[in-house]
Amino acid sequence: MMIYINHVPGTIFEHITSRNFGLSDAAEGFVFMSGCAVALAYGPRLAGGISRGALRLAWMRAWTLYRVHILTTLLAIVIVGAGVLWSGETELLRPNSFYMLWEDPLTVGVGLVTLGHQFGYINILPMYGALMLAAPFLVRLGQRRPLGLLALSVAIWVLSALFRIDLPNYPLPGGWFFNPFSWQLLFSLGILTGLALRDGRRFVPASRWLLALTLFALLYALVWVKHPPLMSTMNQSLSWLYHQGASFLFVAFDKTYVSAPRLLHFLALAYALSWPGLIRALTASRLAAPVRLLGRYALWVFATGTVLSIAAQVIKALHPAGMVQDMVLILGGLALQYAVAHWQSQRAKPRGSAPVAMPVLPEKPRLQTQR
Repeated sequence: MMIYINHVPGTIFEHITSRNFGLSDAAEGFVFMSGCAVALAYGPRLAGGISRGALRLAWMRAWTLYRVHILTTLLAIVIVGAGVLWSGETELLRPNSFYMLWEDPLTVGVGLVTLGHQFGYINILPMYGALMLAAPFLVRLGQRRPLGLLALSVAIWVLSALFRIDLPNYPLPGGWFFNPFSWQLLFSLGILTGLALRDGRRFVPASRWLLALTLFALLYALVWVKHPPLMSTMNQSLSWLYHQGASFLFVAFDKTYVSAPRLLHFLALAYALSWPGLIRALTASRLAAPVRLLGRYALWVFATGTVLSIAAQVIKALHPAGMVQDMVLILGGLALQYAVAHWQSQRAKPRGSAPVAMPVLPEKPRLQTQR
């Protein structure tokens, strides 16, 4: 939901999403929870080792993500193209690199299919698909050597930043905005968390002093982004460290390489939110039922939100308007995503069957779940 809101810049609602209160945003949560879901869904199949069936399931999921990415990309091209044809405003092509498709369609067409050219706001699924190709191996390593997976992931994260390792763009220079070699750290941390969850335990034990430390870090980050004098002081300090030779990975706010300030803020947030009983109490209520439904059909909802966000961007560009339009675009978009999730839930029911109440998870969940 926050990703959809953030992907429609300029509305009043974007001021209430998580990125306004700290150093990370919803993307970190998306990848971390994807890793958790992978561990919960594929962990049992990989418990005895990597099998052909487990590889096939994970790689078919990657193939599904690729197809969804291509479909949402095509729909985005149609939406932006229709906006230009209807309004005559060619400036609609400038944001998110759409203009290149009209200037060099053959080359960019190759880039789109090979994932070398990814439009802005439609570029997280390729990274997720690349991680799904490695998911069986990461899950299996996490089962056998949890600390080994953690050490390997941290090493790849550091090396990818130090040596600028990324998958290449085409035809533009540079690499993917969501670098899989960097974002795999959050994905692996999610896997380790999910594997521990299946065993009825926490990967990082509950500790009151650690909770106090994370709450202090979150409060400090909140003041950092909201208090201009502190922001100026911290930014100058980080800039000084960078000019003294510190790697940008530890002093910048780079999203491509998941720099340390973003990473540490998200980990503090995840630890605080995962405190025993908190999320269970919030999500088990009737008021949270629509959100649970959205999560149950996450890929359908995410793809729908991606297309709707591009349409909303075109509308905002042509007709900036004000609060009423913002409410229609955001609340209406979320309502349409809920409608898609509800439609999928009805399709999933056996014909003629009575509704079945969702069970409440036990204190130590061991049931296999699917994302």
